[in-house]
Amino acid sequence: MRIIRSWLFVPADSERKLARGRENPADALILDLEDAVADDRQEIARELAQAYLKKHENRSRQQLWVRVNPLDHDFSLLDLAAVMPGAPDGIVLPKVNSAADINRLAERLAALEASNGIEIGATKILSVATETAEALLTFHTYLQGVSDRLVALTWGGEDLAAALGASTNRHPATGDYDYPFQHARTMCLTTARAVDAQPVGVVVTNFRDDELLRRDCVYDRQSGFIGKIAIHPAQCEVINQAFTPTEAEVEWSQKVVAIFEQNPGLGTIGLEGKMLDMPHLKQARNLLELAAQIKLVGG
Repeated sequence: MRIIRSWLFVPADSERKLARGRENPADALILDLEDAVADDRQEIARELAQAYLKKHENRSRQQLWVRVNPLDHDFSLLDLAAVMPGAPDGIVLPKVNSAADINRLAERLAALEASNGIEIGATKILSVATETAEALLTFHTYLQGVSDRLVALTWGGEDLAAALGASTNRHPATGDYDYPFQHARTMCLTTARAVDAQPVGVVVTNFRDDELLRRDCVYDRQSGFIGKIAIHPAQCEVINQAFTPTEAEVEWSQKVVAIFEQNPGLGTIGLEGKMLDMPHLKQARNLLELAAQIKLVGG
């Protein structure tokens, strides 16, 4: 799967917002059939989502994903049956309890792909991996055999707070995420890396504060996340910029790779007053790979 920097939620029952989403710089739109849509508008949302997917078959610039209702909800299978004829790039699965939910979804997707003439395995999965209390205890199940459709994991602090009976997800003294939510973030990141999936940063709900969003993006990127969920169209430009390696970063990484290639057999080497070893080489290669995938260097 290609790297996605910005994932923008769009209520699937709003024709106006769907139309504007196509003009947004977001790398991917998530047509939302879950929290953004009232129960009495679910059928309208499904119809609009299917029509939108069919209308926009060219996904070369912007992928189209769909967030369905949780697997244990009566709406979930109806959601999937409605949108799969439009061949979404992927399904965002909320309220995931363990890898078993991912595998159940994968089985349903295979059946729906077959019935709609879609290549088996083409539809990928993004797991919202931390919205239930049970989810915090089952990350190990991802390492015990999860579908290769799983290409990304993200976490959520709002639903998790409700599941834990918390009145807030922030520490009263520091304003940072409190301990259970830091744990959720850490487990999402490490599990994603362990199963070779893209770790995706959580939403910043204050969509009017660009500086807060920028700081949070920097924090995510420094931690190892790639990309971020957006809940407002104006957030996507900030997110894209934050997760795009700068020219200076690319240039430095190229120098690191070049000096190690020019000195095979050396495990430690000096460059511009800094001592570098194998972890620095790996970081440099990771950054160049990221840059290549978003067409800064090498295609």
